[in-house]
Amino acid sequence: MSKNKFIIMIVVIFVALVLGARYLNKSATTATVVQNENARVEISEKSYDWGEIQINEGAVERVFEIKNTGSGELSLSNISTSCMCTTAQLILGDESSPEFGMHTKSSYVMNVPEGQTAQLKVVFDPAFHGPSGVGPINRQIKVETNDPSTPELNFMLTAIVRS
Repeated sequence: MSKNKFIIMIVVIFVALVLGARYLNKSATTATVVQNENARVEISEKSYDWGEIQINEGAVERVFEIKNTGSGELSLSNISTSCMCTTAQLILGDESSPEFGMHTKSSYVMNVPEGQTAQLKVVFDPAFHGPSGVGPINRQIKVETNDPSTPELNFMLTAIVRS
């Protein structure tokens, strides 16, 4: 085999492995839920401003409520954050989901029965980015639902990080 053919073959194998890994990472671990015409999601607030926070005084958190006002089970899945400095976790009674972040893929689904309210706990670590993380921040958390009228919830958090 000539040297050029060998190099081309190595490049093709490498590209195939990289593309295959990306496909498996995106498709194998996300949750799939079926929309439910009877599920209705209601949130009372979708944004929060921490105001000024100090970089070295520890993480801050905010809890949002996600209520099922419908007559069918509400499913919450595919939680993600817009930055690795921020995590999100669902809580319903004694059940707590794993903590989700920017690159977290999971098949986890929390089912919220009719009339019940789940909590979305968001934690932001102002020291995560070090001294370059000083200034205004905007972080977003996304949660998918099986409510056909609201298939995705978006929560926005802001602050000004001070040194």
